[in-house]
Amino acid sequence: MNYEFFIAKRIIGSKAYKSSISAPIIKIGIAAIAIGIVVMMIAIATGVGLQQKIRDKVVAFNGHVTITKYDSNNSQESIIPISKNQEFYPDFTAVEGISHIQAVVAKFGVIRTETDFEGVYLKGVGADYNWSYFEDFLIEGKLPDYSARRNEDVLISQYLANRLKLKLNETFQMVFRKDDPEKLTNIITYQIVGIYNSGFQDFDANYIIGDIRHLQRINRWGDDQIGNFEVFIDDYNKIDEKGIEIYKNIPSVLNSETIKKKYSSVFEWIRIFDTNIYGIIGIMILVAGINMITALLVLILERSQMIGILKAIGSNNWSIRKLFLYNASYLILVGLLWGNVIGLGFLFTQKYFKLFPLDPSIYYVTEAPVFISLSYIISLNVGTLVLCLLMLLIPSYIITKISPVKAIRFQ
Repeated sequence: MNYEFFIAKRIIGSKAYKSSISAPIIKIGIAAIAIGIVVMMIAIATGVGLQQKIRDKVVAFNGHVTITKYDSNNSQESIIPISKNQEFYPDFTAVEGISHIQAVVAKFGVIRTETDFEGVYLKGVGADYNWSYFEDFLIEGKLPDYSARRNEDVLISQYLANRLKLKLNETFQMVFRKDDPEKLTNIITYQIVGIYNSGFQDFDANYIIGDIRHLQRINRWGDDQIGNFEVFIDDYNKIDEKGIEIYKNIPSVLNSETIKKKYSSVFEWIRIFDTNIYGIIGIMILVAGINMITALLVLILERSQMIGILKAIGSNNWSIRKLFLYNASYLILVGLLWGNVIGLGFLFTQKYFKLFPLDPSIYYVTEAPVFISLSYIISLNVGTLVLCLLMLLIPSYIITKISPVKAIRFQ
């Protein structure tokens, strides 16, 4: 029989325990654990959620890896064409873990309306385009279909639509310059079939999606000539590894670049979230541990006579320490329970009701995103329990210094 556990249960269940002098301190310790787990859960959920959302938005407009001509001078506009007749297209079989590859063209133009104008890039896409990301971004209308004949349907951002006072199913003219300034510009009348909002204002303000064949015609390119390839991989965590593999398996005249390198400032910024998360977790566990140490010391002092009696009847120091550690474990578990209830309630409320908006010009998202995963919740709870108990081993050592005779006389 585990008599230490038995005695700890009797102490916890006794009315005197709940109305003792240590009761307020115990409640503070439980509250510290609960608040700590709530703060840590929110830090991880929002930090990782923000990282994933920003990353997915960048991927939606660029793919994980971009393949371009070496002499394209890093311009967003497609200047020098690439032939679609490549060994890696449409199936990149030489590298494992690639889910999709698509051909695109980008060209700068000016949207002209009766009252306003705006310079943007038209991203030309074809039948091979991956619309999965834009399905989540779509807020009105439908996604264009470029699998049949050439058409003038375009997908425009809500930001541009509001700025130019354009609505669904309306038309607008887009002007494209020619290399020869003495020649007349190309003017195409487009129709808005869908409006999207990615929340990434840098992209929303600069890109509309249209038929790739219009840009091939304007650039006087053949049907097999495109601006660049966008490659999607299965596992983002392997992006650096796959970026190197892709580079090694494309012709020497082509270059590949991962989005982490292309948008290094954005990814360096979101990497800071990891440091913040680790810092918050460390501080919260330290605060919770200190509160539990205080509660344990008060419990030990309050039960000095009981400790003396247990020593007098033959209990060793480790058995008595285990008794109080069982007691402390119960308090930690109560704090974890309340912390999980409050924390998960808050996260699910934010996920489905979006109570806390963010400025997209700063955070690239319109509301605070949350990432909820059973794995990190379990790890957080187990880690907090284990670390707090390890911190309690040191103060429980005070029990070995208590003399049975003095403890029994202690008032």
